[in-house]
Amino acid sequence: MRRMRRLRVPGIREMVSETDLGIQNLVQPIFVDERITEPRMIESMPGQYHQSIESVAAEAGALEDLGVPAVLLFGLPSTKDEMGSAACDPEGVIQKAVRAIKECTSLLVITDLCLCEYTSHGHCGLVRGERVLNDETLPLLGEVAVSQAQAGADIVAPSGMMDHMVRAIRTSLDWEGFADTPILSYSAKYASTFYGPFREAAQSGFAFGDRRGYQMDPANFAEALWEVQLDIEEGADMVMVKPAMPYLDVLRAVKEMFGMPTAAYQVSGEYSMIQAAAERGWLDERAAFLESLMCIKRAGADMIITYWAKEYARQCEG
Repeated sequence: MRRMRRLRVPGIREMVSETDLGIQNLVQPIFVDERITEPRMIESMPGQYHQSIESVAAEAGALEDLGVPAVLLFGLPSTKDEMGSAACDPEGVIQKAVRAIKECTSLLVITDLCLCEYTSHGHCGLVRGERVLNDETLPLLGEVAVSQAQAGADIVAPSGMMDHMVRAIRTSLDWEGFADTPILSYSAKYASTFYGPFREAAQSGFAFGDRRGYQMDPANFAEALWEVQLDIEEGADMVMVKPAMPYLDVLRAVKEMFGMPTAAYQVSGEYSMIQAAAERGWLDERAAFLESLMCIKRAGADMIITYWAKEYARQCEG
């Protein structure tokens, strides 16, 4: 008679484990604020900090020493305008941060490519009245991508969910001599309530409306597959599902259908919920993060963007 528990004893259990999660699968997001001179805690995300231009290199060095292979950078500029002009400034916050990190580490640097942190209205594209302008935004995204690549970004990651953004970015990169710079597209990005803590961290709240006109409806599954297919056809080298845990069905389908290198983003709300419960003694922080990350990996993620990457390296890889 078969007894499944025979394979669940120590030693055998680990040997027959079907999913392998390691630090090589994780990416640590970093928020860089050019208005500060030293790290500052993010209240809505316990354990996370805004880094300054001066401190980001040291933080990157610490991550490299721990074995974290890659970072994803978000920038908070000193000034904003309706066009998000600071996003493509050669001396902008992300461009400076990339150069600082590349000068002292060999980390892979991924740059978030969106306008929401740079626009005075907080939307991911140019606006007219209260309408986000898709096509008019595309050339600007291309300029931002080139600026980030010139600064030394290894991968650019467009997150604004503008239609045909990948084609515009690929065209601009190729034209300016960056044909080898990969694009990690936020292909299936849902209009999620789980982004709440991020809005404080990135200071990217919107002045009017919401982002449901360009981010996906959480009720939709097939639409995510259309989005991913379109991005692949336009030149995406890697695709992403965001958020992660509430959308594991989408993640699994994307990986199985397209076989592309696939990322999942364990977003701020997922992170902060576990942290808040752990602070109250309702969950074991380490066990909860390990289980959630393992489930994301099991569903098909090759890369997991998580705010717990540094802590994973400290606790699990040391």
